Amino acid sequence: MGQSLAHRIRVESHTVWLAARDPRTPLFAKLVGLLVAAYALSPIDLIPDFVPVLGLLDDAILIPAGVWLFARLVPPALLAEHRATAEAAAARPVSKWGIAIVIAIWALIALIAYEFVMLGYD
Repeated sequence: MGQSLAHRIRVESHTVWLAARDPRTPLFAKLVGLLVAAYALSPIDLIPDFVPVLGLLDDAILIPAGVWLFARLVPPALLAEHRATAEAAAARPVSKWGIAIVIAIWALIALIAYEFVMLGYD
């Protein structure tokens, strides 16, 4: 079964993050890996996502390019070890009840905040 580009980017970004923190990773590779992982996990993009086409292309080009460079700097066995760990983490089941509970808590917080603000206007 084929995997989506978003899934691959998530797994590869996690792989880079894990490998960059490994003491067996060469120093220059660590620096590159931390930059790639920080960019991949950052909510701030070089080109904002709301810019048509270009906003999504930066994630689809810059992150894979950074992962490619990082992979060239790290021993293949080390990268494979961390990739397996990242794949296992991505394969964990998602709790739909857990998601529902978190959404319900946020909704309750929003309702309480709304009521608190509205009390100030009465």
